[in-house]
Amino acid sequence: MNQQPNLNLSPPVSDEVRRTTCYMCACRCGINVHMKDGKVAYIEGNRDHPVNKGVLCAKGSAGIMQVNAPSRLRAPLKRVGPRGSGEFEEISWDEALEIAVGWLKPIREDNPEKLAFFTGRDQSQSFTSFWAQNFGTCNYAAHGGFCSVNMAAGGIYTMGGAFWEFGQPDWDHTKLFMLFGVAEDHDSNPIKMGIGKIKARGARVIGINPIRSGYNAVADDWVGITPGTDGLFILSLIHVLMKAGKIDLDYLSRYTNAPVLINASEGPEKGLFLKDGDGKPLVIDRKTGKLTAFDKPGVRPDLSATYEKDGITHRPVFHQMAERYLGDEYAPEAIADKCGIPAKRIRAIAAEIARVAFDEAFELDHEWTDFRGEKHSKMIGRPVAMHSMRGVSAHANGFQTCRALHVLQIILGTVEVPGGFRFKPPYPKPVEAHPAPHCKVTPNTPLDGPHLGFVRGPEHLALKEDGSPARIDKAFTWENPMSSHGLMHMVISNAHAGDPYKIDTLFMYMANMSWNSSMNTKGVMEMLTDKDENGEYVIPHIIYSDAYSSEMVAYADLILPDTTYLERHDCISLLDRPICEADAAADAIRWPVIEPDRDVRGFQSVLVDLANRMGLPGFTNEDGSAKWTDYADYIVNHERKPGIGPLAGFRGENGDKEGRGEVNPDQLNRYIENGGFYVAHIPEGADYYKPWNTAYQDWAVGMGIYDSPQPYLFQLYSEPMRKFQLAAEGHGERQPPEHLRQRIKDTMDPLPIWYETDQTGNEGFTVNALTQRPMAMYHSWGTQNAWLRQLHGRNPLYVPTKLMREHGLEDGDWAKVTSPHGEITVPVMEMAALNENTVWTWNAIGKRKGAWALQDDAPEATKGFLLNHLIHELLPPKGDGLRWANSDPITGQAAWFDLKVKIEKAAPPDDAESQPEFAPIKSPVGTGPKDLAWKVGK
Repeated sequence: MNQQPNLNLSPPVSDEVRRTTCYMCACRCGINVHMKDGKVAYIEGNRDHPVNKGVLCAKGSAGIMQVNAPSRLRAPLKRVGPRGSGEFEEISWDEALEIAVGWLKPIREDNPEKLAFFTGRDQSQSFTSFWAQNFGTCNYAAHGGFCSVNMAAGGIYTMGGAFWEFGQPDWDHTKLFMLFGVAEDHDSNPIKMGIGKIKARGARVIGINPIRSGYNAVADDWVGITPGTDGLFILSLIHVLMKAGKIDLDYLSRYTNAPVLINASEGPEKGLFLKDGDGKPLVIDRKTGKLTAFDKPGVRPDLSATYEKDGITHRPVFHQMAERYLGDEYAPEAIADKCGIPAKRIRAIAAEIARVAFDEAFELDHEWTDFRGEKHSKMIGRPVAMHSMRGVSAHANGFQTCRALHVLQIILGTVEVPGGFRFKPPYPKPVEAHPAPHCKVTPNTPLDGPHLGFVRGPEHLALKEDGSPARIDKAFTWENPMSSHGLMHMVISNAHAGDPYKIDTLFMYMANMSWNSSMNTKGVMEMLTDKDENGEYVIPHIIYSDAYSSEMVAYADLILPDTTYLERHDCISLLDRPICEADAAADAIRWPVIEPDRDVRGFQSVLVDLANRMGLPGFTNEDGSAKWTDYADYIVNHERKPGIGPLAGFRGENGDKEGRGEVNPDQLNRYIENGGFYVAHIPEGADYYKPWNTAYQDWAVGMGIYDSPQPYLFQLYSEPMRKFQLAAEGHGERQPPEHLRQRIKDTMDPLPIWYETDQTGNEGFTVNALTQRPMAMYHSWGTQNAWLRQLHGRNPLYVPTKLMREHGLEDGDWAKVTSPHGEITVPVMEMAALNENTVWTWNAIGKRKGAWALQDDAPEATKGFLLNHLIHELLPPKGDGLRWANSDPITGQAAWFDLKVKIEKAAPPDDAESQPEFAPIKSPVGTGPKDLAWKVGK
């Protein structure tokens, strides 16, 4: 009889488990960090966490390698060589902070706008904006301007919220799920879990994307649309559905501004809503035939009735929608060639949407009361849900495309109903519940209000008295009036050009602007190092904070080294970008599960220290003493309003209050005991119809989301946009410059439209070029990670079969790819599941030699590349002497995906390395070991 060895199949992997929040992407999943001998041994998903319920992806597991990366910065650094050389010396924190204060304090005392403070993909924007506001500069924003402002602003202006962090499909009831322009890196685990759940029920998934990868690869139906034509496709679906009568008229009349009356006269009021003395939009009551406020108890708004007053006809929004979208220009046959989708297929998709929304409608026996006081015994379910992200957003027509997508959902009656799209707290919120942007700069004084917000008309533009832009990025100007997230991609270019003015200090955090976070990469590097006629840098001072030795480090004068995410406090707040689900409000923290082994500090705590040293008002008591010692102290003790702070859970002296409550000194410990998060569930019956459900509105007031109930109508027709058009037509005190009048008239239509993006300089460049981020990477964060590099260490240019044949290309060949701006030479690979006139690659794989502690022969630096070298932050000159941003003309979002190129077969470079090559930069941390071995415990 053979003796089998007695093996321990489940050896203990840890002697302690510490629960916190992941930071390897923006999902903010819950993780269990297993510790052994005081070090991180293993990371797994937290099964109790509301976001991921234990699921963890490759990125999350690889977090161990983030805290062991050779590229981690070790101490504050002062530049000693030329900018771009990477030559630094290590200094103490006291010296570093003295240098920073020495640059910042005189700016604040003289002209705070000379500081441009812009942060990247951090998750503490509520705090960083508070710091900038108290400093007094108007020049603050985060990364949304080159990421998702079209999606976020388009959603908030239309329906009071948007996709991803603002909402999610009703995974429990959806029967048809449509994705528009979604890559794998955003909302990764929740979408994977959701798709698995609905497919197990037999629901169908339709993916609209030029590229079939990731979520689109598991879709039942893939629509390989031509990039930038999503809006036209969506409006054609609206055309077919309206023509067939497959729209929810009851929903439109009750919950949207479809019945609101619009002035149809010629003159300064044309296109504006008819309102009562309280400023409430007016409708015709279907029961009485009388004019009445939209929210009057018992009113049933009429979608078709008009109203005459003083010889002026007022027509409902629905009339204009019918006139617009029933037009032949939106028929599938008229738009099929441009979208690359046969008309028959467009009609089939519309028919499937209609069938599921109406033939498979269902009811839930949930009583609820709406904002007009009407009681409903049931909730009507329309099981069509949609989700969208950067793919449709990063075009110069992206704002209107995003609005069109929301209108499509709304006319079907699928928003905030069972089976459809659902908001996550603190949304839904009407535009009016958000602040307008502020820009009044006064020496030694805080800014007069929040930097960012939502304009309601020209009166809210950030302009100086002479009409020039108040902000360095030109946000909230006639060039991009509704730029709710700012224009981070324009800061360096504008500062270098002195347009609209020069700055003194550029202060950035987690923004790799000299590499993968910039259009015109080579040009930006030159701007950061350029000197004036006196031999001084055009941008005099650059302060940068990062945890790693990224490409941007070499271009700063002062480096404030950040910790990794397992070594600091973070606050994922309801005031910012929380981890809520549609059924619950939730927030979370990170806390130092390990202590740094380097002389580094969490960036937010560094900001508190700088504020204390400069005596910034919001950070200082009346006697001049500091309110907070560090970020953890701020998280617990700061109150935006009485009883409302960064964290909603465990408030009050005993930790038994939620949303509103006194400061609890033990709050962080309570979060840690609870797994690093807090959840407040929405009461049953308040979980759908949130914008109009009195039970939800009352619950939201109790949670501190609103100060009073905020019911509102979905804005199919955007009056703020019409106000900008009126200004362009010559009405009102604030007038746009002449060269922008026609563009404002053409693009800022109050009903969603589609327009071709600016093709200046694209003659001869006929191929679309896109980037996507892979599921195993998030922006540039993971590409120095020893585990994740094994999955994506290089990136080819993926070329469709048709173009491969036309150019005589085979896998492994090299191609020269040119744009109106630049040229790259890169290896290619054939991909059949790709729009036939589109090429693409993974973003942020390519690295510059010398960065990230990688060896110079690392595949990321030799076979990896960026499409960024082909893109410019400005459009090619038009001969008028003006600088036209390569951005959406409404929001200013960077139009990354409007890139047009031509390709041709090329000989491999002599060194077989992707072109262009840049000289290696000297790294302040050197290079990592050839083999990274790491083991915890025995």
